[in-house]
Amino acid sequence: MHLTTLLAFATVSFIGIATPGPTVLLALTNGSRFGIRRALPGMVGAVLSDAVLISAVAIGLGALLAASEFWFSTLKWVGAAYLAFLGIMMLRSKGSIDGALQASASQSKGTAFSIGLKSFMVAVTNPKGYLFFSAFLPQFIDPSAPQMQQYVVLGAIFAALDFMIMFGYAVFGSQAVRVLKSEGAKWLERACGGALLALAGSLALYRRAVN
Repeated sequence: MHLTTLLAFATVSFIGIATPGPTVLLALTNGSRFGIRRALPGMVGAVLSDAVLISAVAIGLGALLAASEFWFSTLKWVGAAYLAFLGIMMLRSKGSIDGALQASASQSKGTAFSIGLKSFMVAVTNPKGYLFFSAFLPQFIDPSAPQMQQYVVLGAIFAALDFMIMFGYAVFGSQAVRVLKSEGAKWLERACGGALLALAGSLALYRRAVN
């Protein structure tokens, strides 16, 4: 693949990832609640979802969702419901950030798994992700060359950028709790919860494009 193609792909991907979405909002929230180290499983979960989405597009699942109203709607409502659930949990949060940070120090590996699973599920149940990759990735694929290797390269670049940007959001969240009072940090989490609810609503209203 040409260097100019990879640079163009990386630039567009960076802009798309950096625009606040569900997984980066979770990275921000995890960083503010648990610190950077405890937020890492969430980043890993999101990166794994990138691999699933890109692999699905490579084998044609994105095209299936674009063609099937039933499967598109099923995945859409599952994703919207899960986003709404996470948003409501954040809005109902009553514990102080200090308490959450202290509790995180003694949390088990199972909790780390749940943090990663949340980010994974948020991304993998979002049909917009499949449709986005279905429309986006082929623009950078050379049909005259072996395609699987190209999908692997583009997927690796996207995953690396996704991890770095989420890491930046987590760092910002962890630093925010150092300058905000406990009550202010709690409202930061609630703001993220409200944003997730808004994203759930936008996903519920999202319509599959009809040719």
